[in-house]
Parts: sequence; C-alpha cells; structure tokens
Amino acid sequence: MNPVLTTANEAVSRMTHDLVQRQQLDGTWHFCFENGTVIDALSIILFRNLDLDNEPLIRKLHDRILAAQQPEGCWRWYADETEGNLAASIEAYFALLYSGYSQTTDEPLERAKRYIISRGGAGNSSSILTKTLLSITGQQKWPLSVKTIPLEVLLLPASFPISLFDFSGYSRIHLIPLLIMADRDFTIRTPQTPDLSELYTNRDMGSEPPPEEHRKLLGHIKSGLGKLAAPGHYLHEAAAEQAKRFMLERIEADGTLYSYASSTILMVWALLALGYDKRDPIITRAVDGIINMRCTADDGHTTLQNSPSTVWDTALLAYALQEAGLPANHAAIRRAAGYLRSKQHHKLADWSVHNPNPVPGGWGFSDNNSIVPDVDDTTAALRAICRLARTDDSFRDPWNRGLNWVISMQNKDGGWPAFEKNTDKEMLTWLAIEGAKAAATDPSEADLTGRTLEYFGSFAGLNIKHKFIKRGADWLIDHQEKDGSWYGRWGVCYIYGTWAALTGLSAVGIPADHDAVTKAVRWLLSIQNPDGGWGESCRSDVVNHYVPLGQSTPSQTAWALDALIAASSQPIPEIERGIVRLAEFLPSDPADPADPLLSYPTGAGLPGNFYTHYHSYRHIWPLLTFSHYRQKYQG
Repeated sequence: MNPVLTTANEAVSRMTHDLVQRQQLDGTWHFCFENGTVIDALSIILFRNLDLDNEPLIRKLHDRILAAQQPEGCWRWYADETEGNLAASIEAYFALLYSGYSQTTDEPLERAKRYIISRGGAGNSSSILTKTLLSITGQQKWPLSVKTIPLEVLLLPASFPISLFDFSGYSRIHLIPLLIMADRDFTIRTPQTPDLSELYTNRDMGSEPPPEEHRKLLGHIKSGLGKLAAPGHYLHEAAAEQAKRFMLERIEADGTLYSYASSTILMVWALLALGYDKRDPIITRAVDGIINMRCTADDGHTTLQNSPSTVWDTALLAYALQEAGLPANHAAIRRAAGYLRSKQHHKLADWSVHNPNPVPGGWGFSDNNSIVPDVDDTTAALRAICRLARTDDSFRDPWNRGLNWVISMQNKDGGWPAFEKNTDKEMLTWLAIEGAKAAATDPSEADLTGRTLEYFGSFAGLNIKHKFIKRGADWLIDHQEKDGSWYGRWGVCYIYGTWAALTGLSAVGIPADHDAVTKAVRWLLSIQNPDGGWGESCRSDVVNHYVPLGQSTPSQTAWALDALIAASSQPIPEIERGIVRLAEFLPSDPADPADPLLSYPTGAGLPGNFYTHYHSYRHIWPLLTFSHYRQKYQG
C-alpha cells in the first residue's frame, strides 16, 4: 500500500476514536472559541463598573491578560504582529489596573505604558471599541465619528436610500448601543476607576472632524430625516424608545444580546445610559450570560468567548466523522444530528427583512443563538444530517427547510452573504469608524459562496445546469484575484477563500482544466512551504494580499490540500508531501498539543482587530482532508 495512504488511514483511525470519546452526552462537542484578550478586558471593566462581587473570575481573567503580554510591553492579536496592537494593549492595561490586581508601578504595566506612549498614546487608537471604552469611563470625549450619527437614523423607513436594515446585522447590533451612549454623552466612573491621563500624548486626537465621505453619508441621513413629518424633539424621543426596544427584543434566553458577548457588554452600558439600575434583572441576566461563555484557553487560563461555537463545531465534526467512515446510524452521529435538529431556527427574525421568501430553516453559530441564522452554519448542519434525511422522516423536513432557506439567501449578484441578503450599500462603508468597510455591510463573499456551492454539489445533487448554481459559479469566477486566489472573509485568508472556491466549483461541475481552476491550483502550489505545508499570516486581510506566515499551520495545510485533492485526479507529489506534513501536526497524546502553531488564529472577524483561534479546527479540517484523500486515491 502507498505509505502516504497508510499515514492517512492511521490518522483517520486515531482522530475518529478520539473525537467519539470527546463527544458530550447531549451530542455536542465543546471546544473553545478563543478571541485574544479583548472580551476578557472589556468584561473586567464592566464588572467593576457594576460593582460586582466576582473576584475569582476577575482574578483569572486578569492573570490570563497579564500572561499574554509580550516582552516589548504590548499585546498582540497574532504572533507575527511584530509591531504589537495598540488597541489591545490599551484595553489590557486598563483592565489590569481596574481589576485591582495590578498597579501602575508594577514592571509589566510600566512596560505597557512605554509601549502605548511610543505608539502615540491612548488617544491614537483607531479601534471603535477602545474609543468607546475610554469615552464611557471619562478618559476622553466621545469620538465625532459616532457622535455625529443621529440616533434618529433608526426611524428611517426601508424605502429611503439608507435605513437601519441596510447595515449588516453584526454592525447594527453593535452600533445601536453606541449611538444611545454617544447621544447621552454617557460616562460611568467609580472610586476605583483608573486615571489614564498619563497614557495621553494629545487629548485632541480623535476629535478632528470626520472625513468627507463620512460627512456625505450624514448628509443622506439628514436629508431623509428632513422628510419625516414630525417635530425634532418628538423624533428624538421616538428614536430613543426605538433603540431601547430594538435591543430588548433581541435578547436571547440566556440574557445575551444577539448571542455575542461584545454587543451584550455594549448593551449593558447603553441600558445604564438610559437610566436602568445596575441590579436590574435584564442587566443581571446579561452578565450571567457573559460569564457562562467562559472556557479554558490553550495556555490553561480562563477566557471569555465572544460567542461559543457549539453548533458550528458539532455540525462540522459530525460531517467530518461521516466522511471518515462513521455510518449515519452510528450513536455519535445520531446524538449530534438530534442536537442539531433541535437547534434549527423556526421563527422570523432580522434576516427576513430583505428576504422575499421568509421561510425559517437556518442554523446559528452558538447554542444560545435562536434569531441569527447564517448561511455557513446552515450548510454545515445540513451536511451533518444529509445521510439521515434520506432514511429518517424526522430529519427530512429539517433538511428541506434548511435547503430552501439557503437557496432563498442568494444575493441578487449570484453570490451568498453570511447573515442577510442584499445588504451591500457602498455608502455605509464611508463611516469614519475603523472596520466599517468590513463590517458595515454583508456582501457576497468567496468563502461563503464556495462553501454553499460545495454543499449544493456534494450533498444536494445540484450542478451548473441549474440556473441559480450557474449564477453562483459565475460570481466566483468573476471575483478571482489576478494571482489565482480568492479572498476569504471569515478565515485566514486567501488560502481559506481559495479552498472554499475550488472545492465549491469542483462540486458543481466546473472541470479541472477550467482556467479559474488551473490558476488557483498553480497559486496554491506556488505558496507551499518547504516542509510540505501551508501557512498564511493574519496580516493578509490588513494589506489585502497574501502574506506568508513562514511556517505551516494545520488548518491552512488542510484547506490547501483539500482544494488540491478536489482539483486533482491523481495524488501529485505536492499533495503527498502535504499529507505527511499534516500528519506531523497530530500530537502523540491528543490531550497535549505541543506544537505552538496549533494556536495560531485562523478565524477572522474584523481585519486588524478581531481574530479567532478555534480549538476545534486542529481536529475538523485535518480529519476531513485525510478522509477526502483516501476516498479519492485509495483505489
């Protein structure tokens, strides 16, 4: 037998056994969704604002933040962010001080202070979260980029050139609490609130007038407001009430807003700005929801997740295990499928505003998510229940509703978005808020479109003979980069997008000799590392082109290999070398992953400001790749 095939078979056997053993009794898999130190820092500051007696958790979060400090005094989002991250460093410094377990005279904080000042000081941060944090606690004025957006924007109807639901769901749910607080110039200080004045080199930084594009967008908003037939004071009161109701109506059963810790933290501050008491039951439940998102990071410290990945991980692992050979009636698969069936969404929510066929049927990312379905989680869940849906009537209706929901979410340009269709108005990216270009809209993306096509082709039996599939494939081909790659919005980054696009195009019948496929294959082969693997830096989505990491990671190696396997009829030498390298990532003891590259973030949230290390990815993608390798080449 081919020794590489033997390697793949042994890896599949080991990984399958380990994953079945790790499944929870309810059918789920629980892996940490690790998001740097930002949620830990914001939570410490929130808890101190609320005078909460939660010392054990605050101490644990403090210790993790402190342990993540770099020798230069900074904090980073990823290991090769050599210049450090100013926003993360300011947030970490502030949280360490506010926790009470660190002092300004401590050597680590002295180093942090020197770093922050060397980067222009606290006022030089462009992160809207950092600016908000500093404004809320009275360290600086509210930034004009937020202050100048009138709260009344919430009242503009959908028929206007711009309205609230033209923003992406993710930006909308974070923007509304910000607008409430900025409208009221909200600040909250306690006797323990640190004074960060020593971190400022210029207190006027950030208060300069917004750029012309931002002012142009404000002009459109004010023009629309001028057409509303109501006195100004009435409009303002109605907008404040609308903003409050918007948040309260989107609180999940666990108390969180939209199932995100970040928006929940902002909501609590916004409710305080609206006059809510610190011990109001809504605030208490929100805090409990945030606390319940804790998990153990790779370094052994406690961290708070922004949104636990239970549904995503369970769906992908159930699918991967079936690709690895577990039958659909295996107890582990049935338990996972039963859990996923219980998490399918059955009610209309914000996604239906732009959807002309609003039949619920999607899945969300987290266990606590009941109103924010997305295309990627839905196709992941559908892959997991596909085989059962063919033989078990109890899965047939969920399958059909999910399939129809995904079809209904196709954008008018032919691609697929993440959360809401046709929310791609360019003028919203004019906001003078860092990250607006990536977060304000939810356009078609190569990774979403490719993954969706792969699902349709491999699991629903559809191909480019179907008009809507052809439109999706055409969109992908039209959006290929000149070098042959595709940009992936939710993973890092060009390797991720190219994997999704190649596997999607192959699944729906685009032949291996198509120009787009051959260009993509050439690009992937050209960036293979000498060790046989692949690795891409998180810097790629900051500079908008591929940046090599210089080392290989398991996720990116698996993505590149899976794409090459999809496009290659024979196991070319580059694939063989890659499989061997991928197997080297598997630890001899699954409970003790020693390779630090296992912890490099390969999930993306906001370019330059939010990256994710999925603890599940070291299992999911290698297992899928080993399985696809042996499926295609074992004969």
